[in-house]
Amino acid sequence: MISLSDVTKNYGRQALLVDASFQLDPGEKVGLVGPNGSGKSTLFRLLVGEEHPDGGEISVPKRLSIGYFRQDAADVSGRSVLDEAILGSGRLGTLHFELARLEAAMADPTQVDQLDEVLAHFGEVQAEYAQFGGYEIEARAHEVLAGLGFLPEQVSGDVGALSGGWRMRVAMAKVLIGKPDVLLLDEPTNHLDLDSIVWLEGFLRATDAAVLMTCHDRDFMNRVVTRILEIDCGELISYTGDYDFYERQQAVRAERDEAAFARQQKMLEKEERFIARFERHAAKAAQVQSRIKKLDKIEKLEPPKRRILVPFEFREPPRSGNDVATLRNVSKRYGDRTIYDGFDFELKRGERWCVMGVNGAGKTTLLKLVAGVIQPDGGEVKLGASLKMGYFAQSALEVLDPSLTVWQQIDQAFPAAAIPSKRALLGAFDFPGDEIDKPIRVLSGGERSRLVLAQMLFDPPNFLVLDEPTNHLDLVTKEMLVRTLVNFGGTMLFVSHDRGFLRGLSTRVLDLSADQGGRPVPRVFHGSYSAWVEATGREAPGVHA
Repeated sequence: MISLSDVTKNYGRQALLVDASFQLDPGEKVGLVGPNGSGKSTLFRLLVGEEHPDGGEISVPKRLSIGYFRQDAADVSGRSVLDEAILGSGRLGTLHFELARLEAAMADPTQVDQLDEVLAHFGEVQAEYAQFGGYEIEARAHEVLAGLGFLPEQVSGDVGALSGGWRMRVAMAKVLIGKPDVLLLDEPTNHLDLDSIVWLEGFLRATDAAVLMTCHDRDFMNRVVTRILEIDCGELISYTGDYDFYERQQAVRAERDEAAFARQQKMLEKEERFIARFERHAAKAAQVQSRIKKLDKIEKLEPPKRRILVPFEFREPPRSGNDVATLRNVSKRYGDRTIYDGFDFELKRGERWCVMGVNGAGKTTLLKLVAGVIQPDGGEVKLGASLKMGYFAQSALEVLDPSLTVWQQIDQAFPAAAIPSKRALLGAFDFPGDEIDKPIRVLSGGERSRLVLAQMLFDPPNFLVLDEPTNHLDLVTKEMLVRTLVNFGGTMLFVSHDRGFLRGLSTRVLDLSADQGGRPVPRVFHGSYSAWVEATGREAPGVHA
């Protein structure tokens, strides 16, 4: 279907791809992995023709349709979400609106002179539209938008009124509705909550399209892909299997490379000792020259590079009172929409609550109420004694000063702390060596999230309130964060769509699902997320396993 043969791609002096080859077959589901800056997005742009290789050949059949979801969303307005999704879905979307225009023209008395021409064009468009299943497109659009979390009133509303995250969902819908032969998906789960992620898993498993995607969600990768393609120092390396299999094979390969490097180093040291010992001995001159020539011909192995983040060992937070937060008869409304009505909830010291619920159920609202960011319309939110709260929200990134470097941000926040401990903190959150000198203004969303979390945990609070703390974090950093927080001795209340985070940390579940009448009915489960999944048979509210 799509193939790369000996492709080379350079940016300045950096070689992103070096004689790289791979083939994507029909219907295949492939995960693309590699560190930041390794060339994953560049590979996508090469496949859609936005960039061209410096060498080698890329073969894409002419009639092949490609849907490309990327991490940017156009700032559009003036159309409904439904119309925008259909219009942007490719050839079928274009035909959909061309038919509507022609139907209006046929009914327009001012265009009666062009009626024969309009009718002829209408017949051509209608035939192509029907051939490719166009009369199903509106139903398919509703299905996809609902799966991605859109409520009926949002579907008919102006796309321009949506936030950036919701516009990204519209961009995703455009790609899925068009039913392309190939789906290129760059971080498709970034702006989705758990119920939408579970829906998307099922959609991608069922689609006939070939899929090539990057993703920082281990569960998502394991359930969708059957092959992993790794970009490693310009080379494309294929592993047949899911992400867990790839990780095991990568560990085996790393051990093999380390052993080969160690063997070569030992051999080189032995030869160099011989040369140094006998280079002035006339009787050994021939042997010395022979060994020098031998060393010159040997291809020197590079030291294996392994990215390992060690959990940060923060000091024990101060002990809080037993009653951490109490909500009594709380009500909260946004306009005519009731989020909470007579809501009671208690958090005790040492509990780790994950908050589940469909879009708009009130997950973020609850965290804001507890953090004091917003006030209830009725009832009481009471915090316990001796609390030191750490609240992470997406707006928490605004606490960073873009004029500072990574090091200056931490150094100014904790001027009295020892330099080695601050360096250890930044290293644990993937700012090693010269990375600490990066200006904050150039950091990616994931890097900023890591820096905010690092600053929060260096002088740890005893009550962590976390709203999607793993957004933009890659798999290695997510797993390091879980291993770090497993040892946290305080209380936690968090929202996350990352199942590894949920499984690793939760000891209680608050399910904010509504009943069949649409009324919010919070349910408490005194057990972990894993136990909740086993008890309910579902991973997300409204989505059954």
